[in-house]
Amino acid sequence: MSLRAKDSTGSSGGSAALPLPTLLSMALVAFTIEFDNEFEHGTPHRTARYGGPRGAVWLGSLVLWSTCMRFLGEEGLAVGDLKKLAGKKTNLHGLERWGYIRVTAGVVRATPKGREAQEVWRPLFGIIEDRWRHRFGAAEIDCLKGALRTVIDQFSAELPDCLPILGYGMFSKGPDDSPAAAKIPKRPIGFDLPLYALLSKVLLAFAISFERRSTVSLAISANVVRVLGEEDAGSGVTVRDLPALSGIAKESIAVALAYLQKREFAAVGTDPGGSRMKLARLTDEGRAVHDKYYHLLEAIESRWKKRFGEDNIRALRESLQGLVGDATAERSPLFRGLEPYPDGWRARVPRLKTLPHYPMVTHRGGYPDGS
Repeated sequence: MSLRAKDSTGSSGGSAALPLPTLLSMALVAFTIEFDNEFEHGTPHRTARYGGPRGAVWLGSLVLWSTCMRFLGEEGLAVGDLKKLAGKKTNLHGLERWGYIRVTAGVVRATPKGREAQEVWRPLFGIIEDRWRHRFGAAEIDCLKGALRTVIDQFSAELPDCLPILGYGMFSKGPDDSPAAAKIPKRPIGFDLPLYALLSKVLLAFAISFERRSTVSLAISANVVRVLGEEDAGSGVTVRDLPALSGIAKESIAVALAYLQKREFAAVGTDPGGSRMKLARLTDEGRAVHDKYYHLLEAIESRWKKRFGEDNIRALRESLQGLVGDATAERSPLFRGLEPYPDGWRARVPRLKTLPHYPMVTHRGGYPDGS
């Protein structure tokens, strides 16, 4: 049975029916949200919607730590050197505006508030990974990390330790797209990396392979085209329902829909039934994109089995399936760690019913669900 026939969150097929990048994505998103919840809880901060202490930094995410703040010492770093270390661009303008850094004469330095945030960020990878070892089992997490390393050790180039901030069209970028990233030295086989970095590298490699063959990014294909192309969605899906169905924030849904509309892959209009709700649907060209999405997922995973070893890819799948479960909020083990603190911003918005099928990391803050 094809992935297209089986892939439906909450279906009887469970996680065994989900594409490999979806399994990787759900684990990565869950880890990131748990990490970000802890940072929010431990850091005085402000947000646009909920305010906060005067003079505090604006709330940031794991991606801001991974692409910038973790590299900054007391002396600061030249902008070019920072990009080489990170392997990708970061949102320097945002970090400066939000109070974490100052950029002077081409040198990036952490502000006093930024240094305080660094102290909260620094131990969180270990803290969350230890929780996962306790929650899922130490042997299971070791098995997952081993399976991820087996694939990564066979990469021909070093990939960044986190997913890139997506730009227009929400396409991912790898070493071939970034001269800075191409200079990242290849780490030795067996080099110990945190679980987050291992998941990110493998998922980014899959996305790069997918997007070299697709006119629509994996982020948009997996989260919007997929939902609109479900068999029962032929008449359209209400735009306001797309965030709950995809696990993606409405702001990023709007960006994705605008991109699809501009290329005539999707249409958005009023409900012919008479309600005032907006309906989104795929055009004939969009349905071709939907079909190609599933074709490429199967083709790339098949190639990966030949390239990295069928047993290795099977071991990776099985490890991820143990974490993801049936992928629903009610029964997926991943959701056990996603309960927000009562004073956290996620406690004040609708709870996720599913996790994204690919992270939508945007310049708005770097949150994995496009928030």
